[in-house]
Amino acid sequence: MLRRHFLKLLSLTAASVSLGTLALPTPVQAAETIKVGILHSLSGTMAISETALKETALMTIEEINSQGGVLGKKLEPVIVDPASNWPLFAEKARQLLSKDKVDVVFGCWTSVSRKSVLPVFKELNGLLFYPVQYEGEELEKNVFYTGAAPNQQAIPAVEYLMSEDGGSATRFVLLGTDYVYPRTTNKILRAFLTSKGVGEADIMEEYTPFGHGDYQTIIAKIKKFASEGKKTAVISTINGDSNVPFYKELGNAGLKATDVPVVAFSVGEEELRGVDTKPLVGHLASWNYFMSLKNPVNDQFTKMYKDWAVKNKLPAADKVVTNDPMEATYIGLHLWKQAVEKAKSTEVDKVIPAMAGQSMKAPSGFEIKMDERNHHLHKPVFIGEVKGDGQFNVVWKTPGPVRAAPWSPYIPGNEKKSDAPSQ
Repeated sequence: MLRRHFLKLLSLTAASVSLGTLALPTPVQAAETIKVGILHSLSGTMAISETALKETALMTIEEINSQGGVLGKKLEPVIVDPASNWPLFAEKARQLLSKDKVDVVFGCWTSVSRKSVLPVFKELNGLLFYPVQYEGEELEKNVFYTGAAPNQQAIPAVEYLMSEDGGSATRFVLLGTDYVYPRTTNKILRAFLTSKGVGEADIMEEYTPFGHGDYQTIIAKIKKFASEGKKTAVISTINGDSNVPFYKELGNAGLKATDVPVVAFSVGEEELRGVDTKPLVGHLASWNYFMSLKNPVNDQFTKMYKDWAVKNKLPAADKVVTNDPMEATYIGLHLWKQAVEKAKSTEVDKVIPAMAGQSMKAPSGFEIKMDERNHHLHKPVFIGEVKGDGQFNVVWKTPGPVRAAPWSPYIPGNEKKSDAPSQ
């Protein structure tokens, strides 16, 4: 009997592990914890970016648990891998909310994955924290957006490129992965550039599929476009592991930042770990956080992650880096904790109003606040130049946090839309 009982328990535990679930196996134990869903691609084309967000969420949960948990309960991570498969994101979201009964989910990177899970969160009244910059044009009751809206990343970056300090560009290549985020962001940027007097002939738009690996032809087209007499800049919304061959080809083609600067919106310290950055020195990225920022909160954040990597034997643990979406994940978990404590409940309909106005001192060095109305953070904007060691040197920043504008003023009709999600 004892052996049979042991084998049954072993079988239950193995099933739990196979789902990537760290949940304890009995209902009694589960009721003593608060379940937190982690919905990130740990395989496929987006694993290069999203795996670090899973690790950041686990690190933050451990930090919160070490400080007593939330409402006297420990947080219990429940991890799933949608494998860079957008329909599978919806399936895994439903599993987290319906089967695993999580109280909140931290996850997604691409907008197509977020769009895939939105109907599930609305139907089941779940709560999603989305940690990556995106195209805006969306405001959902069941989502808190801790990444940047276009006015907190894309627009300031292009204004910088057009400035004297940024090289006074008058010709632009809009280069992206072929899905909703790059196409909508470029629609906004095209309207913005047009409003600044840039003609259609001075805007080149190119897209490649997810996982694209051959950028030789596109780089050649960019070189030809840039050789036609006007100062040219590239705005990259390439996502995932395609960034590695893109930047390698950029280096191979000898396209230097002093000739044609590239500003990226989805490339940070983590993505550059797989690239020889010496030929890329001077190219740019626009974010709300860089690992190289000097302040006590960031020192603590970066040390905590390095210690976590060593403790958990992550690959190349001695060389791990932190980046913007990792900071946004860290902020989201802490603000959700504060809101739950204010609401004295994990119920979604009580936590949502309690999120309004939640704030904390963030690794960016600024006091970050969740807007009282629009479910977006007020965030500072930084533009950094790639250095030879894969870090960024900040060359421009806003004086303080910027309020998000989810509905871009450059899209006709947006001025009539509500600044708060419908309830």
